[in-house]
Amino acid sequence: MDILKIRNDFPVLRSNSNLAYLDSAAMALKPDCVIDAVDDYYRRLGVNVHRGVYGLSYQATDLYEEAREVIAKFIHASFDEIVFTRGASASLNLVAQSYGMSFIEEGDEVITTPLEHHSSHMPWMNVCKMKKATLKYVPLDKDGRITVDAFKSVLTKKTKVVAITHVSNVMGYITPIKEIIQLAHEVGAIVSLDGAQSVPHMVVDVKDLDCDFLSFSGHKLCGPTGIGILYGKKELLEKMPPVEFGGDMADTVYEQEMTFKNSPYKFETGTPMISSAIGLARACEYLNSIGLDNIGKHEYYLKNLAVEELKKIPGITVYNPDCETGIISFNIDGVHPHDAASVFDNDKVCIRAGHHCAQLITRHLGTIGTLRASFYLYNTEEDVKEFVKAVKDAKDFFGQF
Repeated sequence: MDILKIRNDFPVLRSNSNLAYLDSAAMALKPDCVIDAVDDYYRRLGVNVHRGVYGLSYQATDLYEEAREVIAKFIHASFDEIVFTRGASASLNLVAQSYGMSFIEEGDEVITTPLEHHSSHMPWMNVCKMKKATLKYVPLDKDGRITVDAFKSVLTKKTKVVAITHVSNVMGYITPIKEIIQLAHEVGAIVSLDGAQSVPHMVVDVKDLDCDFLSFSGHKLCGPTGIGILYGKKELLEKMPPVEFGGDMADTVYEQEMTFKNSPYKFETGTPMISSAIGLARACEYLNSIGLDNIGKHEYYLKNLAVEELKKIPGITVYNPDCETGIISFNIDGVHPHDAASVFDNDKVCIRAGHHCAQLITRHLGTIGTLRASFYLYNTEEDVKEFVKAVKDAKDFFGQF
């Protein structure tokens, strides 16, 4: 990987050469090719898809559906297994609202974990309350990891759904998901996988994993905001009812009856996120051109480099020193993470502070929140140096009080 060449693809970094952007777990920066693709759609076409019987609409429709094909191949899915949504949260909610409300019954069990982002476990909390089902949590080990043995301890013949993260957005741990999916299927349960922190950083093959659903967002993948993907096995999508109704998803409509298009279109009511879908496809192609394996190794290298430096600084607690990805969750002892993050900003280092929409794991860690640094393909060893300097500066600043 030619990191300097990669950095030059990102206009935010060209405009802010002294910026150490370490918040990609929340939002990845956008390369020129993505911005250009979105801009080209609005400048050259700018019309709706599917319904127009004129040339510009045909061209826009071709680009939009080509994007679905590119994104499907990115995760080794089929074209008609890709549903465009407003984001990963919308995708996760769609599974719960459609599949969950249709097929969960009183007395059934849903398994989730304390490592989940709120958008992964909260929709199922709602389903369980509405349907009088039981929501169960996998106990974490001493390091805050999900283990296969712990999953087995809560799995029963009553388990109908497993809602689980692929990579934790706080701890950066990779879930042993393939084994968990196999165990879930043995009791007839389906698995809804939150891939928001995995799909942008590693090769994800939904056929190899055999997951039933996979959700991820465009903006963490160097793509535009306002778009997410729901992958679902075709046989599951076909039997799930839509949860929103209106234009473009209907087949026939009478005064008292209505029928719907086949999936994925029955889940995509109204004017879709046309430019965002086109931009997301270009993001997938861009990341493939660099290689997701290369990106993952680069992030892991930088994370380890930073952790080794943090270990040399007294008064720093790192909660996940052995994680397999590019995420570091830490705190400066005795300093509120929001206060510390303001000092990082003065040093032009962008990190996240708070509970990261994952209050269960921060509570498990015994803290109200953490500081989180997350590395991506455009980060450098110099960013690590600036990050470590900012940690020392923040520690020195608050040490005066």
